[in-house]
Amino acid sequence: MIDDLDLGFDEPERGEKGRHRRGFVRKRNGKSGGRGKTVLALLLALVLLGGIGGGAFYGFDRIQSYFVTPDYEGAGTGEVNVEIKQGALIADMAVALYDAGVIKSTKAFIEAAEENSRSKNIQPGLYKLRKQMSGESAVAAMLDLKNRVVNGVTIPEGRTAKNVYKLLSDHTKIPVKDFEAAAKDPIALGVPEWWFKRSDNKKVRPSVEGFLYPDTYEIPPKATAESILKLMVENFLSVTEEMQFADRVQKERGGITPYESLIVASLAQAEAGNKDDLGKVARVAYNRVYGDFPCNCLEMDVTVNYYLESVGRPTKASKDMTDAELDDPKNPYNRKLRGLPPTPINNPGKLAMEGAMDPPPGKWLFFVAIDKEGHSAFADTYPQHERNMARAREAGII
Repeated sequence: MIDDLDLGFDEPERGEKGRHRRGFVRKRNGKSGGRGKTVLALLLALVLLGGIGGGAFYGFDRIQSYFVTPDYEGAGTGEVNVEIKQGALIADMAVALYDAGVIKSTKAFIEAAEENSRSKNIQPGLYKLRKQMSGESAVAAMLDLKNRVVNGVTIPEGRTAKNVYKLLSDHTKIPVKDFEAAAKDPIALGVPEWWFKRSDNKKVRPSVEGFLYPDTYEIPPKATAESILKLMVENFLSVTEEMQFADRVQKERGGITPYESLIVASLAQAEAGNKDDLGKVARVAYNRVYGDFPCNCLEMDVTVNYYLESVGRPTKASKDMTDAELDDPKNPYNRKLRGLPPTPINNPGKLAMEGAMDPPPGKWLFFVAIDKEGHSAFADTYPQHERNMARAREAGII
């Protein structure tokens, strides 16, 4: 009869189909598990043993180990550092803690995390913990900020890869040239090859630009340029998968590829002065390149600045750019070239990607900033745009 009992020994499933939300473990038939089941099973075992006879209790300790979650008592001893990686789930954390000798079983930590509603707040990073801690003590320690070894660096939205390398180098003291060398092969860094496909038949030279997701990162001990860039690419893939970015773009954006939409997201990130306008700027880019705009070109000066930065020249405000810089025939990011530029021009954030994935409807072809908060006015025709520019001049914006 014992064979028919649900003893609550469900283990967290691995792989894509078994991934679950941080802080929760999926239970059989959708029912909650844990200590209630364990206690019930133990009681039933005691009843069965009692029916067999008092002599059977010699094996009680052995049988008990099958029903009670193996766990240490107390706050532990000594000291050990444990790294929790970006995107780790509660089950992943439990494995890291078990391997480091912090907890007696992965289930002890998982059950304690299930009972603590704050466990979802455990962040990636390096933790200073003790060995042989109870699951409950381990969860509490990881929620205590004083146990977290902070070595974080924040990458703002819209920074170019070149600028990201400088930020990372300043923080880690790893030379910029090491990041540049690691970035030469974005596929080796984890970017799937299918990302580098276009619908406009333009040749693609794979670039890491666009895939270094802006976020705050805990830099692991002994990190290398390659491992840090891999961490950022992995974060990009996780975020875009959660957004269903690639799937929605292919279904909803009229045949353009996810890579082309990522390029549009980078343009919106560079051009929009306010997050409220990210989707509208993306719509302008789509309308200019794929709509009735005479040259089907972008005519956005931010692409010129990207080229200037990439060749080591200083970037400029639009009003300071010369005609030769604006329309340099050698510049592959020339604003008058038909279609989208060869690559993204920065690393856009989630809101910019959402704007490119699902832009608001509109026939806008022009926009101009009209207030100091960065809001823009959008226009379908050039006469409308001229009126908006007059408003911008009156406000002292241009």
